[in-house]
Amino acid sequence: MVIFWIKEAFKSIGRAKSSFFLSLVSTSISVLLITASVMIIQISGSLQDSLKKSLNVNLFLKENLTQSQVNSIESELKSMKFIASTSFISKEHAAEIFVQETGEDFRKLLDYNPLPASFTITLNPDYVEQASLNKMISSLGDINGVDEVVFQHDYAKKIISFLNELKKYVFILTGILFLISLYIVYSTVKLVTNLKYEELETMKLVGAKLSTIKMPIILNGTLIGLFAGLISLSVFILFIFYFDNYIGLQKVFDLNISFYSALLAGIGPLIGLFVSIFTLRNVTLKV
Repeated sequence: MVIFWIKEAFKSIGRAKSSFFLSLVSTSISVLLITASVMIIQISGSLQDSLKKSLNVNLFLKENLTQSQVNSIESELKSMKFIASTSFISKEHAAEIFVQETGEDFRKLLDYNPLPASFTITLNPDYVEQASLNKMISSLGDINGVDEVVFQHDYAKKIISFLNELKKYVFILTGILFLISLYIVYSTVKLVTNLKYEELETMKLVGAKLSTIKMPIILNGTLIGLFAGLISLSVFILFIFYFDNYIGLQKVFDLNISFYSALLAGIGPLIGLFVSIFTLRNVTLKV
């Protein structure tokens, strides 16, 4: 029986070659674009995480704070959930850093150190969002003993905002492409069903089982998805390994090639299978 279903599925392809070819190409493109959309979402997420982990805030302290007051500020900072780590820079250490970076030693001209002690804070990436950054910076400025908060990462905030917007549009695009893929396979299965209408009616009259009527058409839709998945997978592998030789695509963006290969190979057949079953839902043994 299974062999009969397979033979009938390939016969259906032969009867509607142009439609099958068009559906195959369209579904392959759709599968590739859907996978590309998922990849863009992952890459934008990786870029966001990298940016968020690199965001530092400098807290400059007021003059003449006692060690107890500095310790109190450090304890308060460590209690804040949006802070990943803190590093204290004393006035003396700040002077050494200044000399190393500029090559000029102001201590030869001044008899005092004008540089303030400070804390360098690394933000917790899980809490860094465009809407919450200003609130976090403001709360740091309210700490008793803090003179100034410096956060010079406006470009990072803009990029994070852009990536958030990009992901929204990519989600919408992925949904549209998925619906297009469903419609393409649905149209093909509907066409095959119409071409086999008289044959299906004859099979009903001779007492054929419902599975004998439906399975060849379901296999036809699944084959479209399977071939589309294999074509898409081949294109994907060629693309990845070509660019990987130049920019190290897998390492830079930490791409899970196995996941995307499985997605490409599986999404096509699943679309074909479920759409075929949906299309044939009204086919019954009633004459």
